[in-house]
Amino acid sequence: MLQERHLVPLSKLPVGARCKVVAVEVGEPERLRLLGLGLVPGTKVEVVRKSPCGDPIAYKIRGAVVALRQETARQVLVVPDDSE
Repeated sequence: MLQERHLVPLSKLPVGARCKVVAVEVGEPERLRLLGLGLVPGTKVEVVRKSPCGDPIAYKIRGAVVALRQETARQVLVVPDDSE
């Protein structure tokens, strides 16, 4: 599938970028927390801001702003959303 070539970790996107979640590849306790926040495949996400040190990063997910550590965001695979 062509889309698979453009998979990137959520942590690699710059502020202002929008994307769509493809997979959440974290351990079970963390996976359940992220799924509960609405971070499921198909969800649109926007990078809102990064802390001065770069960790954590704030993301807009289904209308809520959620801060994720880079370690966690690195395990969320997304495709950039070019339909702006």
